[in-house]
Parts: sequence; structure tokens; C-alpha cells
Amino acid sequence: MIEARTLWTDNDRFVGQAGSGHALVVDAGSEKTASSPIELVLIALCACTASDVVGILRKKREAFTSLEVRATSERAETFHKVFTSIRLIYRVTGNVTHKAMEDAIRLSKEKYCSVSAMLEKTAKIEFEIEYAE
Repeated sequence: MIEARTLWTDNDRFVGQAGSGHALVVDAGSEKTASSPIELVLIALCACTASDVVGILRKKREAFTSLEVRATSERAETFHKVFTSIRLIYRVTGNVTHKAMEDAIRLSKEKYCSVSAMLEKTAKIEFEIEYAE
């Protein structure tokens, strides 16, 4: 079981903490002194798929030297204002075959990334790959 809690600190700021013991500040207001809850969802998606891709590339013994995953998104205009589309941009550096990278992303999306699986209930998730030298 995964557990989490949030404690209101002031204004629209909160400190969230999960069972791992790590805490982070969340700002649900207009001050933007920290990431908003919805921004944290996108960060979670990027981290989830990045972790999968790194693990898969390592198992394939691909010689990558860095991986960055960025996300852009669109949300519904009416409440609950869920994500309706998300575009993930994977930027990989090193000597990585295109097939290995494509396979790793596909496996993350179809099999491993639980954040992606949840978000796909409301959002179309697409991706692109940038290969850096």
C-alpha cells in the first residue's frame, strides 16, 4: 500500500509527504511558490516513463549518456479540467539505436508506466524522440 498526506502551511501552500518520508511543497494558488498539483502529475508522468526507459536501455546495453523527458499538455476547459492531450518529448544522448529507443518507450507506455496508464483514461498521449549528439 502507498500512503501520502498533505499538511496546509499557509495561503494556498501545502507540504506533501509520502510513505517514503520525502516531502515537497505544493502551491495550489496563484503565487506559484512551488509546483501545482496538476504540474506534479505531469512531473510524475515524465519521471515514471523516464525511469522505465532508462531501465530498459540499460538491459539492452545501449550506450546512452543522458535522457530528458519533457511534457506539454492540453486540459479540458470545464471542471474537472482533466488532461485531454499530452505530448512527451524524449531527448536522448549517446549511441542509442532508434529501434531500442522506440521499443523502450512502447514498453513503458503499454506495460510498465502506471502513471501513463491512469492518464490515458482521459488524455491522448503521443511522443516524439530527439536524438542528440
